[in-house]
Amino acid sequence: MSLTTTLSGLDIAVIAVYFAVTLFAGLFMGRFVKSGKDFFSGGNKVPWWMGAISSYMAMISSFVFIAHGGVAYQDGLVAIVVFWSCAFAVLAGTWIFAGKWRRANVSTPMEYLERRYGAGVRQFISWCGIGFRILDNMVRLYTLGLIASVLLNISIEKGIWIGVGVVLAYTLTGGLWSVLVTDVIQCAILLGVSIAVLPVALGAAGGIGALSEALPSHFDPFNGHRGEFWFLFAYYAMVFIKYNANWAFIQRLASVPTERDAKKMSVLTAALLFVFPVVALLPAICARHIIPGVNPEESYIRLCCQILPGGVFGLMVSAMLAASLSTLASEFNVTSSVLTKDVYERLWRPNATPREQLLVARLTTLLVAVLVAVGAAYVQALGGAFEANKILMGLIGVPIVIPSVFGILWKRPNTKGVVLCIVLGVASGFVALKLPALKWQFKTLLQIAVCFAGYFGGSLFGTSSRELEGKTALFEELKG
Repeated sequence: MSLTTTLSGLDIAVIAVYFAVTLFAGLFMGRFVKSGKDFFSGGNKVPWWMGAISSYMAMISSFVFIAHGGVAYQDGLVAIVVFWSCAFAVLAGTWIFAGKWRRANVSTPMEYLERRYGAGVRQFISWCGIGFRILDNMVRLYTLGLIASVLLNISIEKGIWIGVGVVLAYTLTGGLWSVLVTDVIQCAILLGVSIAVLPVALGAAGGIGALSEALPSHFDPFNGHRGEFWFLFAYYAMVFIKYNANWAFIQRLASVPTERDAKKMSVLTAALLFVFPVVALLPAICARHIIPGVNPEESYIRLCCQILPGGVFGLMVSAMLAASLSTLASEFNVTSSVLTKDVYERLWRPNATPREQLLVARLTTLLVAVLVAVGAAYVQALGGAFEANKILMGLIGVPIVIPSVFGILWKRPNTKGVVLCIVLGVASGFVALKLPALKWQFKTLLQIAVCFAGYFGGSLFGTSSRELEGKTALFEELKG
């Protein structure tokens, strides 16, 4: 597929304007960044609605159009039910965690871990978390490379490096404020164009009636193996744990002025996550009827290429780019914050000047981006975006994030419990991989149970007086 048969001159012009506006907004915000604190937390002055939009954009990416779109193409409405796990996770987390994270008043999610468990756990989870965030973002960057490969007739690897370059151009300069401002712009593009595509796709498919007659099983919200009760139960549990320990989400909660703002931010984020998949995934079901037989992960973008006129298709491509670029920008920024604050400053330069903090923040952002780009090329070998995300989250993500999520909720678990949770959790995940007869959902639930057993079981071996003193003081503050 050549460039001229995919993107018209008008499409290219629209995408160029999108990039120009995004880069200008991001670079402009760099004028207000004077220190590492500004780079990572926005000076704790972020409006709640802006934090909500940014959190929403950080939790989606072209992964939705590629991975969940592929599920919708194959099995129908169940893709929406699966995606709603994100809205459930954020809404439940609003009432359980949002206030506590705001009261913790931290610049990075790792800061509270030292008070909760001690300096050793802070460093251990910092390094583990950095590794997992790199693995997780490999999947997101892979979907961006896939879009570029379809549109530009280039390799996925080249598409990956193009995407990384654009993200770095504004993230390196303005930090969190650049991410926030560009997220608002990108959200407007994403929602506006996605809503516009839906009626066009339904019209091309002959309407809902014709579509449901042609693909009756696709209109069963529990169709396919992903619609089974235990699959959904395990997936919702996994996403609840993952999203409430999402570094970018915690960073936004800590960046708004008050606890009430943190809760309002979370509710709006959940509402956006509930509405968006309905708009974004129905066209992928239409694609199954209009263009059967294509690669499911390419179905959404190939449908748009076929049904949208010049210029509008360019807007759709911009929307998909917006989803991925904003997510990656958020992830690069927050992962860089942990490398800067929890590794560099803690281990080497505790008295680093604001100017030095800012320089290191930009260098670590660049390092994270390069590592993610190198790894993204191997995602296809894991079975594509959805399967790779599921495997990596189950194997590594759940054991690492449980101590972060529930450590702020329960006082009893201790440092020994953290170690047992991670070691036993990762070990049980790899053992479960060797049991092909056991379905993924039961492997995941078994691993979660093992993690919690280790997490609470560690308290049986005693807690040091120093750790007990630190966490007692922390929980007094968290009461509000």
